[in-house]
Amino acid sequence: MQREASWAGLAFVGGLLLIVGGAYTHREVPEGWLAVPLALVCLGVVVRQRAPLVGLALGTVGIGVDLVVGPSLPTVLIFTDNVYAAALYGPASFSRWLLGAATVLSVLAGGVTGVLSGDWRALAVNGIQAGLVLVTPVTTAMVLRQQREQAAAERARAEQVARLAELDREAAIATERTRMARELHDMIANHFSAIAIQSTGALSRTDLSAAAVRKIMESVRENSLKGLAEMRTMIGLLRQEGDEAETTRPRLADAESLVERSRRAGMAADFRVEGESRELSPAVDLAGYRILQEALTNALKHGGRSAVVKVVYESGQVTVAVDNPVDKPVSNPVDGRPALPLAAEVFPGDGAGLVPGAGAGLVGMRERAVLVGGSFEAGVDGGLWRVKAVLPMPKDRKGQWEAG
Repeated sequence: MQREASWAGLAFVGGLLLIVGGAYTHREVPEGWLAVPLALVCLGVVVRQRAPLVGLALGTVGIGVDLVVGPSLPTVLIFTDNVYAAALYGPASFSRWLLGAATVLSVLAGGVTGVLSGDWRALAVNGIQAGLVLVTPVTTAMVLRQQREQAAAERARAEQVARLAELDREAAIATERTRMARELHDMIANHFSAIAIQSTGALSRTDLSAAAVRKIMESVRENSLKGLAEMRTMIGLLRQEGDEAETTRPRLADAESLVERSRRAGMAADFRVEGESRELSPAVDLAGYRILQEALTNALKHGGRSAVVKVVYESGQVTVAVDNPVDKPVSNPVDGRPALPLAAEVFPGDGAGLVPGAGAGLVGMRERAVLVGGSFEAGVDGGLWRVKAVLPMPKDRKGQWEAG
């Protein structure tokens, strides 16, 4: 407001100087009267942004008075700013209406003066002058207004794109954290669950022979080394640059090694492969391996004396299933505490409570199956705890990577 008032004051002073210099049509009117319309159009400059329509009304009154007593050049020039401000800062619909009105008035002004003077040249000159005073400010304001609105729309669009990019980044980070948590859980839980079960069992038994203790320690050492090796592999993948595939990734074809590891931990496991083993996509291969690994870990921690593992290759899918009996804990005859798997001497009882779980196993298995387009189910069925994952598999060699 202060800036507009300053410009209005300068315009008024400059207008007075032009009037004193004779920049007006001389009529039988005192020169001082020309300051009145000049003051009105200058007041329109003061409110040009806050109340552009009021400014146009003041300017219209001012130019009307000026046409009677003058007209004067400064009043006409400042009136063009009143028209410009109304078209730029007023409602968009009003600016369109104002353009039409200004065009009609320009044509009428030229026509009336031409008819009254009887000279077609007066029609052209006055029509062009009226167009410069009325139409030009409106069209200029409308062009600038359109550019401002377009710039504002581009800024809004850029902010929206930036926000969407930030949301995508946050979602990608959350997805990657979930994937890393799932990988670390599945990678470490199998080895360290076996270590915890065997070490706790060894501490709970006082009647073990040196050979049995040595066998347990060998299994503990083996699980420790394999767990560390898989941790180093994970760290290497996190440090790796680019999108090169892991050449030593776990494969469902290595399922027998997982079963053998469970056997060495003390669980009697029956492993069966049905159908013709086929190449799987990396994602399905890893999902099947990790689901089987976690299911065997849960069977070792919470299951009964044995487990039946099946990998069934069918047309368009591969099924991974693990069944283990849900038995009561086998009590230690010495102190009455639950017995734990100790190498091949003792079958596993219920290790729940001795090896607490985080509750992420079933969630992780289900996530892995769903992420590759498969299905997962787990629950008690006739005295058996049954885990079953059905994963998609290409029907021919040509489409073998479609599932990934």
